[in-house]
Amino acid sequence: MAETVQTPLTRDELEAENARLRAALEAAGIDAARAGAGAAQAERDALHHADLVASRDSVAVLEVGRAALSHSESRQRAIFESAIDFAIVVTDPAGLITDWNRGAERTIGWTAAEMRGHGADRFYTPDDRASGRVQEEMEEALRDGRTADERWHLRKDGERFWASGEMMPLRDEAGTHVGFVKILRDRTSEHLAGLALKETKERYRLAVKATNDAIWDWEFSSNHVLWNEALTQAYGHPRDTIEPTGDWWIGRIHPDDRARIEASIHAVIDGTGTAWSDEYRFQRADGSYADVLDRGHVIRDDDGRAVRMIGAMLDLTGMRSAENALRLSEERFKTILETIEAAFAIVEVKFDAENRPVDYRFIEANPAFAREAGVDLRGKWVTEFAPDLEAFWFETYGRVARTREPANFESYAEAFKRWFDVRAVPVGPPEDRQIAIIFNDVTERRNAQDRLLVSEALARENVERVQLALAAGAIIGTWHWDLPTDRFTVDEGFARAFGLDPALGREGIPLAQIVETVHPDDQAGLAAAINEVIARGGPYAHQYRVRRHDGRYYWIEANGRVDHAPDGTPQSFPGVLLDVEERRAVEQERDRAIAQLRGLTETLEQRISARTAELMNAEEQLRQSQKMEAVGQLTGGLAHDFNNLLAGISGSLELMNNRINQGRIKEIEKYMVAAQGATKRAAALTHRLLAFSRRQTLDPKATDVNALVTGMLDLIQRTVGPGVRIETVGKDDLWPALVDPSQLENALLNLCINARDAMPNGGRIIIETANRWIDQGAARRQDMPEGQYLSLSVSDTGTGMAPEVIAKAFDPFFTTKPIGQGTGLGLSMIYGFAKQSGGQVRIHSTQGEGTTVSIYLPRHRGDAEEDEAAPQGDLRPLAQAGETVLVVDDEPTVRMLVTDVLEDLGYAAIEAADGAGGLQVLQSNARIDLLITDVGLPGGLNGRQMADAARVNRPDLKVLFITGFAENALISNGQLEAGMAVLTKPFAVDTLAARIRELITS
Repeated sequence: MAETVQTPLTRDELEAENARLRAALEAAGIDAARAGAGAAQAERDALHHADLVASRDSVAVLEVGRAALSHSESRQRAIFESAIDFAIVVTDPAGLITDWNRGAERTIGWTAAEMRGHGADRFYTPDDRASGRVQEEMEEALRDGRTADERWHLRKDGERFWASGEMMPLRDEAGTHVGFVKILRDRTSEHLAGLALKETKERYRLAVKATNDAIWDWEFSSNHVLWNEALTQAYGHPRDTIEPTGDWWIGRIHPDDRARIEASIHAVIDGTGTAWSDEYRFQRADGSYADVLDRGHVIRDDDGRAVRMIGAMLDLTGMRSAENALRLSEERFKTILETIEAAFAIVEVKFDAENRPVDYRFIEANPAFAREAGVDLRGKWVTEFAPDLEAFWFETYGRVARTREPANFESYAEAFKRWFDVRAVPVGPPEDRQIAIIFNDVTERRNAQDRLLVSEALARENVERVQLALAAGAIIGTWHWDLPTDRFTVDEGFARAFGLDPALGREGIPLAQIVETVHPDDQAGLAAAINEVIARGGPYAHQYRVRRHDGRYYWIEANGRVDHAPDGTPQSFPGVLLDVEERRAVEQERDRAIAQLRGLTETLEQRISARTAELMNAEEQLRQSQKMEAVGQLTGGLAHDFNNLLAGISGSLELMNNRINQGRIKEIEKYMVAAQGATKRAAALTHRLLAFSRRQTLDPKATDVNALVTGMLDLIQRTVGPGVRIETVGKDDLWPALVDPSQLENALLNLCINARDAMPNGGRIIIETANRWIDQGAARRQDMPEGQYLSLSVSDTGTGMAPEVIAKAFDPFFTTKPIGQGTGLGLSMIYGFAKQSGGQVRIHSTQGEGTTVSIYLPRHRGDAEEDEAAPQGDLRPLAQAGETVLVVDDEPTVRMLVTDVLEDLGYAAIEAADGAGGLQVLQSNARIDLLITDVGLPGGLNGRQMADAARVNRPDLKVLFITGFAENALISNGQLEAGMAVLTKPFAVDTLAARIRELITS
């Protein structure tokens, strides 16, 4: 019998076959609903195994046909015989064949008459018959409901064929086992192709070993790169020093080439192409660079996703003079032109009679060019679009075309209203005066840089100080002293600094062992300082000399805080060690320089200048060292507050575990309440820290501040109590402000509480609004841009503030209140909120007379928004049938939480761990009703970029950003686009559910 050749069915073809079989059922008058119930699982599995989908649909057809046999034997036979692409074999419970369709005759060769009454093992191989494979399959099918396999079978003429198959038991309407159905699909060609692939891989391995090119194999899912031995031979990198990662490879590319190569290779990987080629400088083991030509080929799965890339790197150093590696075929040029993400164009520069560049025409431009430039100029002279374009562009491009020297620069184009980062290189013969331009729109980056230069808030500086201190090693280590148990533990940094065993540092070190390292002359002073702070509680700072692991003494500063229990018993003493050796040396050097400078006032001017420069340098270093003092205050406060909160959470969870093990379930609730309360306080603390650092997530709206104040009066009066009188002075024609109203309400309430605390015997609070014009002089004094502002001021008749207190009022964790009555983050939060909103906060105070705190907010050129009415009715956010939500977050626990919430609400959930994976789902045909994504994602594509890219093909896509940080990429022009919303981490589950429903139904 000739070999039966069956064309593999695609997913669309299988779905069409399924629809055809169902239509045949309906035409035969058979219950389609019952057929659908039997085949539902097969339809869902089609996404993962197309052959078994068709097989299961055929089984559903067969089972339904048997159930309807009494209704129409002829119709059942027509349906059974219609599945000609699949061999369907029906047996009795003993395995004897009772039915055999045309697909089986076509695939295996025997006719139905020839096979009825024979055992099903007739078309199995001798080995399978000997091992009792058919009996095993029947037992597995009865036990599990179905069994699937892939193996060799025999045709009538003795020829072997490879088939994927599935066997299932058949039951009548009463559930009695009446036989089996075996469905086969000829997969010989695919199987042989797989064997050929293995052989190809072996030939590839031998070729890689024999070639002089550095061959690499990059697997994207694990970022693993495999090199052949040529990498060592050509570039000197020993195999045992090579990190087998894509990061190691990219790190060896010359810094000037790295960004270009990453962009070009990812343009192919993230696009639809398969070939990549580029030239760059690759670092040899001795530090020199080799010019290389790298070529790669992308391997994609059935869905078009890139899974790996194999390539070869050729050293061009010795053949650069003999080859022109830039010569590419027209087809390759077009492929690169259409797939790279960077804007690319080839222009012809026009010169006048005096050889001056006066215009240029765009000969070629890729799609990214139109996106970056905002206009399609292919085939046009630039002066047709921008007759007043700056002369700089003509002169720069003309110089490249004339001198053949590349140029890299950033410049602003008034005609396009954008900043561009440009690289221009000559192409083609010199007489053509043509150049290639590769550029990116960097307007947002430049604007962000400008805003950063203007922004010098104290809160931001404190955060940067922490980062600098950690990076520079200014913080030696941290300790925690549990005073009731006298258990003194340290971190690894502390242990390494003093030559201690890190394990011992975690278990607890006797304090006497630590004191032994203190200089003998400083031990008495240290003991007195420790005893004093333990007795009074609160912040602690002391400088002394210690002997570190090298045997030398160094100056350090211990900075911490002692906490007391409500009864006054000392409880804990956490803190940090700061390295102040350099600062002490700088101070001594400064004092010496000042003394010498005074003695040299009448010497030569040159010597005076030299000493003055030394003094300025010493003072600058001193200022830098003083900045580190703020690090101790910030980290001490953070350690204190978070240790308290973590103790509450950890203790509650531990007691909950104990109560569960003890079976005391009813007692769990109070520990859950305690843990949730501590979690909310921790979230509030991070919210305040983000506020003062100007990194919180804001939802700005055009706001009527007078109306906001009026709506807050009852709450403020109840909060400050009857002993304080509230007065308001509102400007009638007050300008609106673009501000987050809830954050402004919080700031106003905090200011009123501070005012109340400053008036222990009662008094008066005045809340006043006004329009302000800040001129240039006032702007310099107030440290804010000049312009039009509205002000919201809170004045009290309290005790007032001393100048030194005002100077530190906005510092994080600075407070004049007793321990336990304030965190010291209230004013710093208000300051950060005002600065993040484009405004400023200022304090005016006189001791004994009172204080005025004013918040300045930029004027908004538009009308204030009306408050939306609260939604009525049932807000239970249940999903509608088929509604699907894509969840993208690199944190597995967050994905698990959101997915569980969605499934509880009835939504179908799809997960992705990064922006690239999420975008692949969004660019497929899958139904997506809502995208829930973090903003900061790994892999080079953040959440906002992924959402914007998805909206190209899904313009109505709803997006919910969940973030604990205010990324600059999240909002544009101060606002989110329609159909987008933000939910700040951490969030309550019911809040998440309500927000999901609001977005989907909006």
